[in-house]
Amino acid sequence: MSANLLTPLDCLYKWEKNTPTKTYLRQPRNRVWQEYSWQDVADEARRMAAALNSLNLEKGSRVAIISKNCAEWIISDLAIMMSGCISVPLYPTQSDDSIKFVLEHCGASVVFVGKLDNPEQIQNIIPKNIIQIGYNYEGIHAPLMWNDLIKQHAPIENPYHPKMDDIYTIVYTSGTTGNPKGVVNDFKSASFVASHAVPEFNLIPEDHSVSFLPLAHVAERVLVELPSLYAGFTVSFVESLDTFAEDLRLVNPTRFFSVPRLWTKFQMGILEKMPQKKLNRLLSIPLLNRVVKKKIRQGLGLDNAHTFISGAAPLSVSTMQWFSRLGINIQEGYGMSENWAYGTINRSDDIRFGTVGKPMREGEIKISEEGEVLIKSPATMRGYYLDEEKTREVIKNGYYHTGDKGEVCGDGFLKITGRIKDTFKTAKGEFITPSHIESLILENTNVEQVCVMGLGLPQPMALVVLSEQAQQLDKRDVDKTLQATYQKVNKILKSHEVLNGLLVVKEEWLPENGLMTPTLKVKRNEVADYYQNLVQQYSESKAVVWE
Repeated sequence: MSANLLTPLDCLYKWEKNTPTKTYLRQPRNRVWQEYSWQDVADEARRMAAALNSLNLEKGSRVAIISKNCAEWIISDLAIMMSGCISVPLYPTQSDDSIKFVLEHCGASVVFVGKLDNPEQIQNIIPKNIIQIGYNYEGIHAPLMWNDLIKQHAPIENPYHPKMDDIYTIVYTSGTTGNPKGVVNDFKSASFVASHAVPEFNLIPEDHSVSFLPLAHVAERVLVELPSLYAGFTVSFVESLDTFAEDLRLVNPTRFFSVPRLWTKFQMGILEKMPQKKLNRLLSIPLLNRVVKKKIRQGLGLDNAHTFISGAAPLSVSTMQWFSRLGINIQEGYGMSENWAYGTINRSDDIRFGTVGKPMREGEIKISEEGEVLIKSPATMRGYYLDEEKTREVIKNGYYHTGDKGEVCGDGFLKITGRIKDTFKTAKGEFITPSHIESLILENTNVEQVCVMGLGLPQPMALVVLSEQAQQLDKRDVDKTLQATYQKVNKILKSHEVLNGLLVVKEEWLPENGLMTPTLKVKRNEVADYYQNLVQQYSESKAVVWE
């Protein structure tokens, strides 16, 4: 590991000293942008650290954050470091039971409650013994409020200086099955990842990112929050889902990180305004090609962007190829909470569609005899909080056992082929790996979500949720595309994989209805239970069926 690593606080103090008036964070409130300089952020963090210290917390106390992304989120994280405490982020979309579990499991003493869609509901489920500090957003009413504490407390005079072996954060997995697990990450791993991200992505102080994916997830922290501290670039937030498109255009970031679902929505939005045949014709005309691509990127708010990253779930090859024609070359990466999302990446000058790229610097990848992807790097977690047995199960000889199936191509690119535990057995005794089939179905841009199931069935079935745009189209036209996809996919599949039907369901799968995790991964077991009767009813349909 590289010597002389800086902590995130070291970086904050550096920018505060060298560029005190440069804008660091930009927060929209009622359509007015509030800007925080490096000096402003450092001052508020010091004041909030003093407020935390006034609560007589022991060093190493767990302080939770439950809020959508906002300037106060990052300032809270810095204040927690300065006070010698440990941050525990939670997803605003977590279920009530999950929020209670995390707060109790980690033994949180304080929780920052911030920008939320349902503030009263969340505040009511927080155990009474945990001190609440509220951000000053609509609907937040807490015994202690952010603005009041900032005014009441002078900046902390001797902030805690974290040691590399100190625990920085406990990040709870989104939990596709069972209770979330607390991933313990120290300052050494965080500093390693952030300092390596700067050269890996050629980050400079003039860069500008927009932060909208949950900061409770390590990916947003390691691709936005931490690199912004190490490279010194500006971060802007979005005000709401309704203003997202406008905010993105106003920010016009130089780098953009998103998830497959949003890339698909972008694509559908473009095609709604410009049908594929017309787009193909315009892109084939040399004089218009560049103008059309620029206009589309400007419409998205990505005309200034030079780096496009996708993660959290697989993005279809056809979608990446489609965007590539517009000059948007998406770099797909691979990682998990257990290694700060520091696994593999497709470099901007070496992209292989259908893979998740090559290992990051000082990282190793190997495939076990069972086909499981094993990862080793200085970014690996310390372990799961209060669960030594589970830690020993997944970390062996320094390698983290990911639970993903994969293969390494001859030139070093990693391809993920499924989840070991997602494999199921049909009534005929044949094993099915659903992710392979799902990726083929997702080539149809009318499909937004898909889950292949079939435990105990003669043949597997595919459940699909249509995209918003597809739901507005003539049902007969959409049905034709689905029929074509169904026939095409079945011709490719092995006999025991052939689908006995493709079932179009009405309800969208969301974290709110428990069918997806907060990081937008399908909860297979919950989906299977929810649609069990429907699947049994149509298990021999051998056609496209609409619920």
